[in-house]
Amino acid sequence: MKSLLRDFSLSAIIAGFVTAFICITSSVAIVFHAAHALGASQAEIASWIWALGIGMAVTTIVLSLCYRVPVVTAWSTPGAAMLMTGGAGIPLAEATGAFLICALLIILVTFTGWFQRGLKYISIPLVSAMVAGIFLQVALDVFVAMQHRFVLVITMFGVWLLVRGWLPRYAIILSLVAGFVVAALHHELRFENLHFALTKPIFIAPHFSIAALCGIALPLFIVTMAAQNLPAVVSLREYGYEETPISPLIGWTGVTSLLLAPFGAFALNLAVTGIFCMGEEAHADKQRRYVAAVVTGFFYLLLGLFGATVVALFAAVPKELILAIAGIAFFNIIGNSLAMALVQKQDRNAALTAFLVTASGLTLLGVGSVFWGLIAGLFVLGIERLKKVRSAG
Repeated sequence: MKSLLRDFSLSAIIAGFVTAFICITSSVAIVFHAAHALGASQAEIASWIWALGIGMAVTTIVLSLCYRVPVVTAWSTPGAAMLMTGGAGIPLAEATGAFLICALLIILVTFTGWFQRGLKYISIPLVSAMVAGIFLQVALDVFVAMQHRFVLVITMFGVWLLVRGWLPRYAIILSLVAGFVVAALHHELRFENLHFALTKPIFIAPHFSIAALCGIALPLFIVTMAAQNLPAVVSLREYGYEETPISPLIGWTGVTSLLLAPFGAFALNLAVTGIFCMGEEAHADKQRRYVAAVVTGFFYLLLGLFGATVVALFAAVPKELILAIAGIAFFNIIGNSLAMALVQKQDRNAALTAFLVTASGLTLLGVGSVFWGLIAGLFVLGIERLKKVRSAG
């Protein structure tokens, strides 16, 4: 405790606040929308925010203090986006069962060391294509929303375009602020029922089904590991934390997800936004940057405790504002994912197939398009590799 107090600094507090603020504001709308797509009530959505906020706070603070490394965790944003589309029609109880299975898979592949050993066998283009396909459906909602609230959405989109050239870190935040300003000017904010109150967690008894296993658990596990944990691991390495053991970090996010899944924690993972706590902005001394992550965890805790207030806030704004900010948040990710998906010529056909099937919204046998996008991509990839082996022979 003494060392923590000694290592505190103003720069670490600012970096921690910015990290939490960007993580929360850029994607909380997607979590809200995902829970709604699964039929969750407003109280159950608040429970989701409680479980995710508490889980993120505990893992971020405990892991950062244990390893003296800036370890920032977050909810699985691509996982939430996948739930918005692939989870449609699946009952909330079955989705909860899928969350438990996903958490068990994360625990299995990390604590056994399989994930770390298997990194070299993962087809990054294929996974990147799936991520782009998942987010495409969310991003297109920006222009759907524009048909109904043109001034609101075009203002948010314009602010994002202008700001991202100068202050890219704050483009999403300022776009959201612009949306609130326009909605206020048009008297479209309904804050009558908004009040500060501690959230009451709601236990959702899990049920298990093949449709939820294939349509939620497996895709959620894949995109969380490949699209969230994998880039976060790379960031830790790039910022000089090569000695930090990866398997325990990710494994404990899985354990926390398992414990909190019945309350709405669909998946926790290492956060790519953790880079804001890893650079010199957090502190000149690399050994003291973990404090920034601890501060991030504190703000996560506030999010969890007052999750009901957050949900009430989003319920008080126009639906189009939520759709717009959720979609705009993923424009850059879609572009980067597509670039990674198509960069390798030998995997291009498989990646393109996975992208198109995932983005199509196809549902077969009660299973959503994310699963079929993976299957279709692997099928094409297998054919391409077989052709290559035959031609080499």
